[in-house]
Amino acid sequence: MTDFQNSLRLVTAQTAQKTFCLFSSRRAQMKRAAMLIASLLFLVVLGNAAFAQVKVGIVLPTKDEPRWIQDQTRFLDALKTAGISAEVLFSQGDSAKERANVESLVSKGIKVLIICPHDGTAAAAAADVANKAGVKVISYDRLIRGTASVDYYVTFDSVQVGMAWGDYLVSKASGKGNNLYLYAGAASDNNAFLFFEGAWKVLQPKIADGTFIVRNSDKAVALSKKATLTRDEMASIIGQVTTNWNFADAKSKAEANLTAAKKEMKGTVYIAAPNDGTARAIADAFAADKDVTKYYITGQDAEIASIQYIIDGKQSMTVLKDVRILVKDAIAAAVDFLNGKVPPKTTTYNNGKVDVPAKPTMITTVTKENVKAAIIDSGYWPASNFKGL
Repeated sequence: MTDFQNSLRLVTAQTAQKTFCLFSSRRAQMKRAAMLIASLLFLVVLGNAAFAQVKVGIVLPTKDEPRWIQDQTRFLDALKTAGISAEVLFSQGDSAKERANVESLVSKGIKVLIICPHDGTAAAAAADVANKAGVKVISYDRLIRGTASVDYYVTFDSVQVGMAWGDYLVSKASGKGNNLYLYAGAASDNNAFLFFEGAWKVLQPKIADGTFIVRNSDKAVALSKKATLTRDEMASIIGQVTTNWNFADAKSKAEANLTAAKKEMKGTVYIAAPNDGTARAIADAFAADKDVTKYYITGQDAEIASIQYIIDGKQSMTVLKDVRILVKDAIAAAVDFLNGKVPPKTTTYNNGKVDVPAKPTMITTVTKENVKAAIIDSGYWPASNFKGL
């Protein structure tokens, strides 16, 4: 091999070595850069996750009733204004789905759970899941029963709602032997008992003295001399007159009651209906019976359709439970918990396990006479939603 060949070989080897070193260096640099980018991306994702953490989880019973859609809208609007991240889920009348909703919200890092249970007793399991994760539990509108995992209860005074029904019906009755038809919400809902308790408190003395005769519950007739009923006694009556909060069930039950009633059990009738949706269904059934000449019927929730029924003379009254105030009270309680404070209380409700602190929200009776002031002038619903005001 010539000197030239040896020199060329040496240069080639040196160049190859430098090239390899350079390539290796660049590859290492690229690897380090890739690792740095991956780390940055991880931090960004982590930061976004922390930023997106849901602080307040809200679980409502169903999206099939106007009342709960109304609550959802007002919750999200108010929480957005307050700068609090929140998510609303619906249980659709399924306690298993309700628990799954709570588990999902807990996994997203909520600090406060606001839950309106489908079934007050079954919801204890969902409340326990949240409590075990260190989440504060606010029972909303309906009380969760049989567990110590409820920190606060935001509600309207449900007994007062029932008393408002009774007061209205008594104010329209005169003489003796007035026909009274009782209807109730779902037996799985503790509020149904509270509403009934309030109505019974006012109506029972007038049933006992003969002002009213209950036409659709022999259990109520049998207990008519008893001013205060046990929960089991209320359950026996509710079991006969429940609507299950279902409009179709309410209408079919009213139609069955009317079919079984003699002509003298009709004429002018007085009807304690448990909410606006069932009130409209029951009213339609009574209005269609040729032997019913006049009826007075209660309700609650001030739904748009029922306000129109009141304007049209097809529903007598409703109880306005101003959701704006209830939502405001629930959010105020949630903020207190988020800030490590204790929400204010004026009373407690025993859920069969503990006395749950609460501060009940006020209610308003709405009739044709005050519908404009209570609903329109207050800004609860706009006048454009109605005809004939």
